[in-house]
Amino acid sequence: MAGIGEEVWKIPQLAQYFPAKAMNLTKAEGIGYTADAAPSAVAPSVAALLRSLIDYAGLFPPASLGMAQAVANYETYLRSDHGWILGRFILPAARLGEFGEALARLPASHAERTPRWSLSVLLGADPSGDLARIREFNARAAAASLLVKPEIQSVEVKITAPDEIEPLSAIIPSELEAYCEVPLSGAERDLITAIAACGRRAKIRTGGETADKFPSPESVVEFIQLCAAANVAFKATAGLHHPLRSSHPFTYQPDSPNGIMHGFLNVFLAAAFLRAGMEPPLALQLLTEQSPQGFQFDSEAAMWREHRLTVPQIAAARKDFAVSFGSCSFIEPLDDLRSLHLL
Repeated sequence: MAGIGEEVWKIPQLAQYFPAKAMNLTKAEGIGYTADAAPSAVAPSVAALLRSLIDYAGLFPPASLGMAQAVANYETYLRSDHGWILGRFILPAARLGEFGEALARLPASHAERTPRWSLSVLLGADPSGDLARIREFNARAAAASLLVKPEIQSVEVKITAPDEIEPLSAIIPSELEAYCEVPLSGAERDLITAIAACGRRAKIRTGGETADKFPSPESVVEFIQLCAAANVAFKATAGLHHPLRSSHPFTYQPDSPNGIMHGFLNVFLAAAFLRAGMEPPLALQLLTEQSPQGFQFDSEAAMWREHRLTVPQIAAARKDFAVSFGSCSFIEPLDDLRSLHLL
């Protein structure tokens, strides 16, 4: 293996998305990996619940990082002991070129590891144009002789009415998972029915920078129950920096208002329990649980009060139902999980 770092791979076909350094990326500069399994010290029920749970949205508020910093953070998190918890890197389609430039500038590191850069891209006002960018990006990345193979695996799009879903779904390639953000405005049932008819996925916004952006627990439970009844997978975004429902500042500003925020353990355990047959009123109690003592995790199951979910039940729910949530911070959730002695 002597001299492996001196071999230069010329990649002209990636010039648009991976300029400058991408034209001279060495084998020693393979980028990104994550562990397939959680450390043995983590309870299997915790591992089943957390694996690939947090999509990194560092570009978005309240963090609002620059592309270079967000890309560097993601690479660092992938290489950490908790890389198995990390999901996809989220970015707007309009910033794919900027992403490629930042990726190309990353320093050499750990080429012997398996690279994994999975992306989820937000479609903007011109979905057709954005999808053309995505097709070109994936084709160029797949053809490149790079150890790292960044791949756009899903798209996310805002919708307002059921009749928007079929035309959008028709232009999104079937190999891309498509998450349609459902506004909680009273039309959720029709929207989720339309999403199910197209074989697509749903997305719920669970918070924001002001109190009015946080949906009520009743609305969250109704959304999850509708998804479960229609067999529609979903993801969440915003406001889920903390494991348990609790009060926190909405932003990182010194004068930020505080308020009650949903907990991601509450949300994803409630989803798994609802899918397993729990009645919505009981799931509502779970979603509003604020006591750490209400939850227990061991090698066989996760428990809330006297209710129990086995590891296979949790894993099945996470695999094709309650998929992930987007967070502009990866460190905050980890710190809280450590404080609960779950990591």
